[in-house]
Amino acid sequence: MNQTQILSEAHRSSHIGWLRAAVLGANDGIVSTASLIVGVAAANSSHQNILLTGVAGLVAGAMSMAAGEYVSVSSQADTERADLQRETAELKSNFESEHEELAQIYVGRGLEPTLAAQVARQLMDHDALASHARDELGMTDEQNARPIQAALASAGAFSVGAALPLGMIFIAPKELLIPIIFASSLLFLIVLGVLAARVGGASLWKGAWRVGFWGAFAMAATAGIGSLFGTAL
Repeated sequence: MNQTQILSEAHRSSHIGWLRAAVLGANDGIVSTASLIVGVAAANSSHQNILLTGVAGLVAGAMSMAAGEYVSVSSQADTERADLQRETAELKSNFESEHEELAQIYVGRGLEPTLAAQVARQLMDHDALASHARDELGMTDEQNARPIQAALASAGAFSVGAALPLGMIFIAPKELLIPIIFASSLLFLIVLGVLAARVGGASLWKGAWRVGFWGAFAMAATAGIGSLFGTAL
């Protein structure tokens, strides 16, 4: 393997930021919208009310996911920014102490003290803040907080996920709506789990099972409540 191949090697961790938001959004879109539709249908609501509930669930859910993800990831970004500002101040006020701190981190990872000090010195001469951000604070470019990206990915994925069971309303007869929504949504969830596991390099079976199980549980519980109370949730 030559140097070019080593430098261009891709790792699964580069997908962590957008993959988490996209999978979470799509999963919530399918489960929450399908559960709403099944619950309202079980309450013997009209076809128009079922459709209205599904559309409202899609819009409200997408906006909620975007806002929640933006606030959450923004808080993470604020923490990262504060840590970097503090580290910058410490590097300015006591550079040698920070060098010793970084060297001790490398010693703890298995380097000899002399080599650890040399490595720390060279890295800090190149980019002191980046060295401490990566090895002391655990910050990397792949995992940096990106609020807008996370919000858009989450809202978009939710909308796509919610559109799948919502589309079934237009093609399924009312008397078969509940089993068709249940079966198709379960299939969508299994496919989502497999795709997410494949991108993340995890077990396809485990990825399919966990989203399928909890999705089925949510839909069954909502259908039971809708049938029991006979009201739109």
